[in-house]
Amino acid sequence: MLPRGRPRALGAALLLLLLLVVGFFLFGRDPEYGLGTTATLDGDPYGSRNRSTSSLQLLLPPKCEVMLHVAIVCAGYNSSREIITLMKSVLFYRKNPLHLHLITDAVARNILETLFRTWMVPAVVVSFYDAEELKPLVSWIPNKHYSGLYGLMKLVLPSVLPLSLARVIVLDTDVTFSSDIMELWALFGHFSGVILLWLDRLQQIGWEQMWKLTAKRELLTLTATSLADQDIFNAVIKEHPELVHPLPCVWNVQLSDHTLAERCYLEAADLKVIHWNSPKKLRVKNKHAEFFRDLHLTFLGFDGKLLCRELFGCPNQFPPGAEQLQQALAQLDEEEPCFEFRQQQLTVHRVHITFLSHQPPPPRPHDVTLVAQLSMDRLQMLEALCRHWRGPMSLALYLTDAEAQQFLRFVETSPVLSARKDVAYHVVYRDGPLYPVNQLRNVALAQALTPYVFLSDIDFLPAYSLYDYLRASIEQLALGRRQRKAALVVPAFETLHYRFSFPNSKAELLTLLDAGSLHTFRYHEWPQGHASTDYTRWREAQAPYQVQWSADYEPYVVVPRDCPRYDPRFVGFGWNKVAHIIELDAQEYEFLVLPEAFSIHLPHAPSLDISRFRSSPTYRDCLQALKEEFHQDLSRRYGSAALKYLTALQQSRSRA
Repeated sequence: MLPRGRPRALGAALLLLLLLVVGFFLFGRDPEYGLGTTATLDGDPYGSRNRSTSSLQLLLPPKCEVMLHVAIVCAGYNSSREIITLMKSVLFYRKNPLHLHLITDAVARNILETLFRTWMVPAVVVSFYDAEELKPLVSWIPNKHYSGLYGLMKLVLPSVLPLSLARVIVLDTDVTFSSDIMELWALFGHFSGVILLWLDRLQQIGWEQMWKLTAKRELLTLTATSLADQDIFNAVIKEHPELVHPLPCVWNVQLSDHTLAERCYLEAADLKVIHWNSPKKLRVKNKHAEFFRDLHLTFLGFDGKLLCRELFGCPNQFPPGAEQLQQALAQLDEEEPCFEFRQQQLTVHRVHITFLSHQPPPPRPHDVTLVAQLSMDRLQMLEALCRHWRGPMSLALYLTDAEAQQFLRFVETSPVLSARKDVAYHVVYRDGPLYPVNQLRNVALAQALTPYVFLSDIDFLPAYSLYDYLRASIEQLALGRRQRKAALVVPAFETLHYRFSFPNSKAELLTLLDAGSLHTFRYHEWPQGHASTDYTRWREAQAPYQVQWSADYEPYVVVPRDCPRYDPRFVGFGWNKVAHIIELDAQEYEFLVLPEAFSIHLPHAPSLDISRFRSSPTYRDCLQALKEEFHQDLSRRYGSAALKYLTALQQSRSRA
């Protein structure tokens, strides 16, 4: 759109540039100035209000026959979240295979590699390119735009994208599609008979030399770019207007303050792409702002699993592992009593690691990360946990897409949580009827960055001094130097009181224990779970002491980060920690109880899974079947050394 009182500039809006052998659709960033517009195909500066896009339908090739190439520059945590909403809107309407070319920093690549690998969307190929390699190509350009060097990287995309790539759509992360991206791709058809001429001309001139020479001339009078690559594109276009083919502005309805977006269209339903290029984002003012917000929020909370459908009528294009997974799921018997358990074990959940901005702790040899998992109904426990544990945390949250947005707002509005940048939150998207507790633990454990981890649960509050005490204990026991395989046991207690004065020391805890305000954890329901900790000895202990494994033992422990992972077959309630402790014992970890350590469980309503365990004999029978399968696998891995676990299981079953 043309801003009032400003000259027309074509660099920021949706422009089709043929650069060498690559065509770029450029979505500009003009959050403050509104520079940059497109004319329509017939030259109307406000966009062809009356031009129907139905004429473009005639140019659409048969679906499935064309793979669309899309390039996006993405850096950091916030942009990684934005790109997911953008991709949901693209995938919702698309009917063709997509190849995504993602130019990312290390943070975004780590997040997006995990996300797309676990999303398993058919007919989507993802290629990554290192943004660090592009920085030297643009770092000589002074730039005041908030995007920094990343805002200049579209200038040098031909340097990184494959030479065989003839054309590509380049998108900003803050756009939302409301139509099939193939319609945008089809606009390349308007270059029939002209493409070769322009390509030939560009190849003779040399795009790289062209924009660099122009930029250097501009910077003689312009101390720094304020709109990043847009300023450079504008200058090149001014000198070489023949490079530009303007498109209907409905393909880039910009919502920055100084645009006249409302003059671009008659009906909001006619729009193709909404561009939230304003620092205000969803708070922009526009007569159709509510419509635009509803569209964006729909995709923000849209269940990404629904986008994993195959393209109707297209040859199967499964991502790695997806076809085998579908075959395994198809072989399950839905009438089998434990079908839900089998299905949940095979489910691959979408995973968005480091969902919020995160500042990893500096490397320290004895540092410990608290590892835990939770769902939306335990969210209220986060603030108290942050007050008790001063060190880094890695937390996996089991949420729907909509709940993930609620969680984001919860953290942003909490003074306690928003102040903690050393807490890494990893969203595992909900899929299936049973809680995948050990899969969640494994996600959080895999993302811990310190040498040691404290494997806890979200409904436990550690002693205020526990973080410092654990680090000191690891150093004193010389676990790192001796390569000692040890699991440090943190004794677990519980209170039945919702209002509770947390003890500041072991002495205070013992007083509460003697008064009946505290109890050893699950002493009345599941005493065997923590009996081996030997609480009687702990009361008097002044040094760490070793205990032996016993059946059903499930203490909370501190172990090296590279410890065995949790067995993902255990979903819902029951035996998820027990199996992990067995694995530690089988690998000859010694269990050392720390004399000054403690953690206290807070009361809360029972989870759905524990309620089902208590009320359903079938649920309990399925858990028993999982135990037996687990022991069979132990026997295969550890041979005769695993016999004691099988014997313990049989004894436990006979007692039951």
